[in-house]
Amino acid sequence: MLNISLDLLTQVGDITKRAGQEIMKIYETDFQVEEKADKSPVTKADKAAEELIIRSIRMGLTDKYPIVSEEAFADGNAPDITDAPFWLVDPLDGTKEFVNRNGEFTVNIALIDVGKPVLGVIHAPALGRTYWGAQAGVFTQIGDEKERTIACREAPANGLTAMVSRSHRSDDMESFLSDYDIAGETTSGSSIKFCLIAEGQADIYPRIGRTMEWDTAAGHAIVHYAGGNVTDMDGNELQYGKPGFENPHFIVKGPGVAKATPDS
Repeated sequence: MLNISLDLLTQVGDITKRAGQEIMKIYETDFQVEEKADKSPVTKADKAAEELIIRSIRMGLTDKYPIVSEEAFADGNAPDITDAPFWLVDPLDGTKEFVNRNGEFTVNIALIDVGKPVLGVIHAPALGRTYWGAQAGVFTQIGDEKERTIACREAPANGLTAMVSRSHRSDDMESFLSDYDIAGETTSGSSIKFCLIAEGQADIYPRIGRTMEWDTAAGHAIVHYAGGNVTDMDGNELQYGKPGFENPHFIVKGPGVAKATPDS
């Protein structure tokens, strides 16, 4: 397993911030929205951020590992990852939130080794918030303030706070949550949901629906190193480098989260 240094984690964070600056330049204009083959939206910001990230990784960090990035993959460009470490990039996670101008969109970069995310950085440019996660540390930063360490919280005795997707709510999700002692809900878009669990503001986030590996890898790393877990519905840790890069349904949990007992 790769040993991720704090210096590498910081450098990747700097790349996400620069990509965020490119995104915000376009966010402040009357941008056009296109439609990809899968009917999902894409904008000039997605492409500009992706170009900056790929160039920065290859020229500023290393050209040693393949890069799997959402927009390049959509255009049919998928490198052969074999068993080597590889990067997973979502240059603009939450394009719907970007289009709706609610600020809840992110830049996601992760490094995968042996099917697991060993580094993850998420930057929310409109919110001025960045999250880093690796064995070297898990922390967040607001604007130019000093970074602070974060960790998942233990499941509260008085009930869990569930993260609910702003754009992807379903009856299946409601049914799933009914098995847990839920005291309240928090709604958010994009990979911010992972981050809120990693910093102890929520406890559980189920996703029943289609996602891709670049949607989850950075958040998975941050939650994992903050003390939580990301599993499929059978309790197996989510794996990366699957054919097609599509995820199964999954659950993000903080420590101690379990189904409610019948008499609770």
